[in-house]
Amino acid sequence: MTGWLLIFSLLVLGGIVSTLGDRLGSKVGKARLSIFKLRPKSTAVLITVFTGSLISAISFAFMVAFNSQLRVGLFQLEGIQSRIKEREKELKKLEKNIYALRSGDVVISSGQSLVTKTIRVANNEDIKKEIERLLQQANFYAFNLAKTSQSQYRRILLVRKDHIEKLKQIIGDNRTWVVSIRSAGNILRGEKYVYAFPEVTLNKNIVKKGEVISKMDIKASEFDSESITNKIKILLASTLAEVKRRGSLSSELKINANQINDLAKNLIGRKGNFEIISKAMKNSYSADKVSILLELKSLEESIKNNNQ
Repeated sequence: MTGWLLIFSLLVLGGIVSTLGDRLGSKVGKARLSIFKLRPKSTAVLITVFTGSLISAISFAFMVAFNSQLRVGLFQLEGIQSRIKEREKELKKLEKNIYALRSGDVVISSGQSLVTKTIRVANNEDIKKEIERLLQQANFYAFNLAKTSQSQYRRILLVRKDHIEKLKQIIGDNRTWVVSIRSAGNILRGEKYVYAFPEVTLNKNIVKKGEVISKMDIKASEFDSESITNKIKILLASTLAEVKRRGSLSSELKINANQINDLAKNLIGRKGNFEIISKAMKNSYSADKVSILLELKSLEESIKNNNQ
């Protein structure tokens, strides 16, 4: 119902009820009736007061019945205000996070590993000790990242109990597991708590010593410093992608930078087509950084060996 129609209806209704009340009061006064042992005059006044209250009650009920906005305002306003307040808090926190991201104040990113450790345990007592050690290490690392100059060392890491219980069940089977404690959200410098969760992966062999992980051809026409550097970067990226595809939890490779420089210098001025190969220097498992070395082979020699 529109506002103007509601006002008009209230005026008409109020006029009708007030007229009825006036007539009722007059009849009560003329008949000299008494209610609750009151004098006739007092009875007439009581009837008039009751009529006025009835007008207000009917008007209020009419407005509530036909105006949904009024109903919401009267009966749901407190809840709505509480939800506005909550959204304002969320918005302020979001704005704070966005500002922090822009200004570089995020010290721990969502999903970032606070500690990663390879664990193999044989009994329940060892499981408890290993998990407690792991959480202490994660707490120490998180605190050092989030602390301000005034912070005193304390427990800031919060991990759900059911997650810990599930972790105990998984790693208690006498196999070797890789356990990571990861941040559940972006953490700003100075925040009081870091919510985290455990991530567990069965430890497995990723590469074997001497295994060729990736390789790339390079032609004589590309034997300039910039082209060689780009080729090596692509090869390293391909190698990292391959070991991660196999299940490596490390985000980087282990390689001697001097070897890369020597290989690049060795290629400059050479003739013929070559193959750059990335090889594993040793056996590596899920949590290990994969150590690699780069080798240079002549493509013509490789083709000749394959044909023999």
